[in-house]
Amino acid sequence: PRLGSGPAHEKLLLGTLAAQLFEKGKLTTTEAKAKRLRPLAERLITHAKKGDLAARRRVMARISSKSVVHTLFTDIAKRFETREGGYTRITKIGPRKGDNAPMAVIEMVEAGSPVKKVAKKAAAKAE
Repeated sequence: PRLGSGPAHEKLLLGTLAAQLFEKGKLTTTEAKAKRLRPLAERLITHAKKGDLAARRRVMARISSKSVVHTLFTDIAKRFETREGGYTRITKIGPRKGDNAPMAVIEMVEAGSPVKKVAKKAAAKAE
C-alpha cells in the first residue's frame, strides 16, 4: 500500500516528512506515514553519523534542502553519536477530528529528556 499515490510520490513525501522532522524535532502525522517515515529517518541519521561525502550525497538524494542536511550532519549526528539506534519515537494521539484518521506524533529521542521529566515529577510530589 502506497501513501496516497505512486512510488515516486511516496519517495518525495517521505523525504519532505524527514526534512520536517529533522528541522522541527517533532512531527504530527497519520500513523501510516509515521510508520513508513521511521525506518527512513533512522537510516538517514545513521548515514549522517558516518559523516563522509558519500553519506552526505546519499542523504541529499532523499532530502533536497541543503540547510536541513547540514543540520543533520552537524547537530543531530553529534547528538546521537553514542547511540546505536532507536533515534525516533512514535506516540499515538488518537483520531483526527475531520476524517477520523488515526494520528501519531513522531519525534527525535532526546538523550536526557526522560530523566528530566521524572526529576520534575519527583520534585513536584515532594512539595
